[in-house]
Amino acid sequence: MMEYPIISLLLVIPLFGAIIVALIDGKNEKAIRWFALSVSLVEFVVSIPLYFYFDPNKGFQFVEKYPWIKSWGAWYHVGIDGISLFLVLLTTFLTTLSILASWTIEKRVKEYMIAFLFLETTMIGVFVALDFLLFYLFWELLLIPMFLLIGVWGGPRRVYAAIKFFLYTMAGSVLMLGAIIYLYWNHYKLTGDLSFDIFDIYRTSLPPSVIPYLFFAFAVSFAIKVPMWPFHTWLPDAHVEAPTAGSVILAGILLKMGTYGFMRFCMPLFPQAVGEYSYLFLTLSVIGIIYGALVALVQEDIKKLVAYSSVSHLGTCMLGLFALTPESVSGSLLQMINHGISTGALFLLVGMIYDRRHTRLISEYGGIAKVMPIYATFFSITAFSSCGLPGLNGFIGEFLTLLGTFKVYPLFAILGATATVFSAAYLLWMYKRVFFHEITNPENLKLKDLDFREILIMLAIVTPMFWIGLYPKPFLDKMEPAVNTFIESVKSAKNTFVVDKVVYNLEK
Repeated sequence: MMEYPIISLLLVIPLFGAIIVALIDGKNEKAIRWFALSVSLVEFVVSIPLYFYFDPNKGFQFVEKYPWIKSWGAWYHVGIDGISLFLVLLTTFLTTLSILASWTIEKRVKEYMIAFLFLETTMIGVFVALDFLLFYLFWELLLIPMFLLIGVWGGPRRVYAAIKFFLYTMAGSVLMLGAIIYLYWNHYKLTGDLSFDIFDIYRTSLPPSVIPYLFFAFAVSFAIKVPMWPFHTWLPDAHVEAPTAGSVILAGILLKMGTYGFMRFCMPLFPQAVGEYSYLFLTLSVIGIIYGALVALVQEDIKKLVAYSSVSHLGTCMLGLFALTPESVSGSLLQMINHGISTGALFLLVGMIYDRRHTRLISEYGGIAKVMPIYATFFSITAFSSCGLPGLNGFIGEFLTLLGTFKVYPLFAILGATATVFSAAYLLWMYKRVFFHEITNPENLKLKDLDFREILIMLAIVTPMFWIGLYPKPFLDKMEPAVNTFIESVKSAKNTFVVDKVVYNLEK
């Protein structure tokens, strides 16, 4: 076990980086870009030991707990387990690539980098917080930089998209806040202690009559963030109008906060409600899978196509969670990581072509594989990854999810498997129209292939596609004990958590 407070370090590095960027002369944009990139790279390097020092058999690790607001029972309590480990690593990895991909940003570069670095702190905070008040603080704070990234640096309808994103998320957050306050006071009423600590809340019994209300208060908040059908309508607007790096972070990290919320809070807190309403969420997941894929199939805007594909892919993740088998939950968690990599790569590629042509309409392209062969190669690998080609990361996650679901809900698994067919249809049909045939638009003859910076970005993000696709064992081994604990806690209506070898058996 590492002795220094690595979690706190990960929270502080980008925050202090943002403060230092604020002190740099705004006219020195080159220095700002390089400093922000250096901070994000240091953050990623610092996060790597989490993987090597993490023992999957010890539960929550790297735990830090210090008094925060003692009179309220709020603590600075952070740590990670096999569920949050790779989400933290994915956050530091994609943030570095996103800042490198933001080299073409010319508007208010200083403010942009401040917002991005602050956003990184809040995202990591969501995944490591083990205190409800601390979690909610990070959950709400991340709305500010994301709102600014969409509203200031987005497309023509950026203000509309930013406000819609903010209102949807805030609506869900209000419901969750009400549920957290109830859990807080219920714990105080039963024990006499004020505590926001999630382990204290987990082991506190609840009146059966309020469980469905509390469950749906959390579930709606997290479903909006996923986003599950029918709470998905904010997503296409936010994706289309956000700058490229904003779309990468939105798809790669922010959507996973919804699925993470179900795994960390909603399902373990209310296992009785999970059993009662599982068919509802399985049905909504399948509708989202099919709906997102069919709507993606008819899109003429490449970025909107990728946005709707997220609705379909995250539906698969939710299907695996509520199937509650070791294979389906492991596949779901792995698919969260896979989606962040593959869809993040797709948004990066769409941004690269948009910087050259300033259009995302499929009809404006055709035959560009002839003038941009390197770009076409990376796009093909990423598209195959997204549609689940064996040998690439998308296949492993989808296969495990559907396999585990089939064991208990064969009909839902069969319906969910249609996503594989549909994703191949909309991605490959789009690829054919954009990259093949003759070049009919003379503007496409002037296109330049990827430069060194862009090739470096794509090599970095394509590497884990092959790694996970060919050898997923290092990922699954780290996840397995936490996944089994999660399933047991939900199925047995008990919560059993381990913090540095200390076992907590938390009965409902």
